[in-house]
Amino acid sequence: MKQLLLVFVGGGFGSVLRFVIGKYLNSTETGIPYGTFAANILGSLLIGIILGMAAKNDTLTQNQTLLLATGFCGGFTTFSTFAYENHVFLKSGDFTSFALYTVGSFVVGFLAVFLGMFLVK
Repeated sequence: MKQLLLVFVGGGFGSVLRFVIGKYLNSTETGIPYGTFAANILGSLLIGIILGMAAKNDTLTQNQTLLLATGFCGGFTTFSTFAYENHVFLKSGDFTSFALYTVGSFVVGFLAVFLGMFLVK
């Protein structure tokens, strides 16, 4: 039960922070989802750091890892919003934004995880 509560609390904080970032960074003028991109990349970097710390000499406990990685990063990052925003690009015929956002999110996201793990070493 304690582990469920840790994931719940971490996820709540992550979701609220993602909402705030999206509110201030997503562009209503151009439709470019800068906030979602920033949250997903920052979340990827953070999960790399957190899981790197957890793997390195057991720096984090299992409960801390659940709170931070599964809870906070899970709530902070969002695949469903990313998928919806790509749907909007495709529906409007904006194939350039779709391609840049999709490829950029995957490439930069993977690099952020690797960078996070590298920084902990």
